[in-house]
Amino acid sequence: MLAAQRLVRLIETHSDGLAASLLEKTQQSEKTANYIDRVPPEDLRQRVREIYQHLGQWLISKREADVEQRYLEIGALRCRQGVLFSQLLWATLLVKDNLFEFLNQEAAIERPSEVFGELEIVQLLNQFFDQAVYYAALGYERTRTQAAA
Repeated sequence: MLAAQRLVRLIETHSDGLAASLLEKTQQSEKTANYIDRVPPEDLRQRVREIYQHLGQWLISKREADVEQRYLEIGALRCRQGVLFSQLLWATLLVKDNLFEFLNQEAAIERPSEVFGELEIVQLLNQFFDQAVYYAALGYERTRTQAAA
């Protein structure tokens, strides 16, 4: 668990840089062109920074209901902004990929026992992002259905 906590702290202390690199990747990807046209850069940067900055809370102490509430709101907001559904999902997955890329570059494993901590954090991150994608999609769909009615 100590290795997992160390990795979470590493992410949290680099939240500004991670948010900036995500914004750059989103702006450069053709799979998020509509997303960037519709979502103000500072909004994206702030939301992502907040996730990275409080990652320990999201992974350890937040419940699925907390992730549900947050991502239902994000999905609904992106629908109202006219973001394409596929681009909402791709942007959410970029947040995870950006994080894994950072961990691969920065999180040197010093002892074999740290591998288990790294596996634990990967499992928690995957669970978080799977829930985030699902609830963002659900929020988007609900908003679209309501707008059509």
